[in-house]
Amino acid sequence: MATSKSRGLVTASATLATLVAVGSLLGGCGSQQAKPMDDEFAGSSAESSSAPGSAEGSGEAGEGKPTAVSRDGLPTAPADTGNYHDGTYALTGKYGHDGSDSIDVDLDLSGGQVTRVQVQGHSDSPISRGHMERFAQAVPGVVQGRPLRDLKVQKVAGASWTSDAFNKALDLARLEASADRSS
Repeated sequence: MATSKSRGLVTASATLATLVAVGSLLGGCGSQQAKPMDDEFAGSSAESSSAPGSAEGSGEAGEGKPTAVSRDGLPTAPADTGNYHDGTYALTGKYGHDGSDSIDVDLDLSGGQVTRVQVQGHSDSPISRGHMERFAQAVPGVVQGRPLRDLKVQKVAGASWTSDAFNKALDLARLEASADRSS
């Protein structure tokens, strides 16, 4: 009987020692604070409409630096005049860690108002594509019928980086729509 009690005590001691060891190893793993995700799929946690440190007209897209390019090759004005030519503007906003995510933005203007906007997203990531699809569905309700001048969107449908790239496309659309077309 003493042997059986002795084995039980050894087993209980070994189990307790294992639990203490596991507890001390895992003790530093948890945190009492919640931190927003900040990876290539989450975008930025900020609600601002432009990324920190984004450079106007920079040639390369990178983390936090969305860019926009014209798909129709229209000339641009050196500055936004606020006097916009009616028409359709085809732009692409690029963003992401390596600039591989993009949205095609087709924008119709009449009398300085956005009359139609259509967005098509391009990404290899299913998570990014989901953000883009939700953005594309929601953004017409946010911008159609509004004046192009000073138009910026906040995070639309939870897509912060897509919203930032869209704002870059709006900036370029203002420059294209402001260009002198008399020549």
